[in-house]
Amino acid sequence: MKRTIIKIDEDLCNGCGLCVSGCHEGALQLIDDKARIVSDLYCDGLGACIGDCPVGAITLEEREAEPYDEIKVMDRIAPKGEATILAHLKHLNDHDQHAFVKQGIQYIKDHRLDVDLTTLTRTAPEEKTNKEINQSDKSKKMTMHTQNGGGCPGSAMIAFDKPVAETTSVQGKTNQTTEQPSELRQWPVQMHLVNPEAPYFQNADVLIAADCIGFAIGNFHSKYLKGKGLAIACPKLDNGKDIYVEKLTAMIDLARINTLTVMIMEVPCCSGLLQMAKIAVENASRKVPVKAIKIGINGEVRSEEWV
Repeated sequence: MKRTIIKIDEDLCNGCGLCVSGCHEGALQLIDDKARIVSDLYCDGLGACIGDCPVGAITLEEREAEPYDEIKVMDRIAPKGEATILAHLKHLNDHDQHAFVKQGIQYIKDHRLDVDLTTLTRTAPEEKTNKEINQSDKSKKMTMHTQNGGGCPGSAMIAFDKPVAETTSVQGKTNQTTEQPSELRQWPVQMHLVNPEAPYFQNADVLIAADCIGFAIGNFHSKYLKGKGLAIACPKLDNGKDIYVEKLTAMIDLARINTLTVMIMEVPCCSGLLQMAKIAVENASRKVPVKAIKIGINGEVRSEEWV
């Protein structure tokens, strides 16, 4: 079957092993000092390992692969103990993969494993328990989350010192800066919600932006969004990335867009959005120019090029 799965650029991989230790499903191993997928069966295609890679060697691609098998994954990780099992189930839960979570919980029950499921921060609706987590446990989890950012370098908290805008006083009145108008041409903008054949995509220049872009760069509307159709997405947190590829392909073939600009953040997990755009271009029957713009987490333009 064809599905989304990770791809490792061995030329970039430095063999640090961070992705291997972060993959609770056991899909990755270090072989000859390079991270490699040992079985498609164990890779859920959600891309949690993307954020663990410090050199951006891991992306997502759509290709022929064996379907993910939750039972085989549970067989593999059960001997590793409760902490690994819970980390795996939480990973699935955070990506709304409730069907797999349900299979994992049933596996635990069938094999009578000693696993405290109440420690999951969110459980599938049909598996919720009446047992409440006490306030100290909640505080502990909140502290852990704010300290480690979920293990992703793109989640680390950083505050930037922005200079205060200068104001001038004219006859006792403060001179206000002119409010910048919005250049948004449409609604909705989230990739799952947009219609790729909508009128505002027809023969248009289209901008696909990572969710964080509009908050990171000050002149986003005036310089990058103006005159373009827009779709936003998060390659790390969104589900159904194969649908994103299909929609981008439809924009190219059916809406016959003129150009496609992809704006991503410099964090490793964001590169998946550009990868999806490249797959869509490869799948499309017609070709369009694609521009990639990378924005630093401080709002600076790191690179801008046609790819």
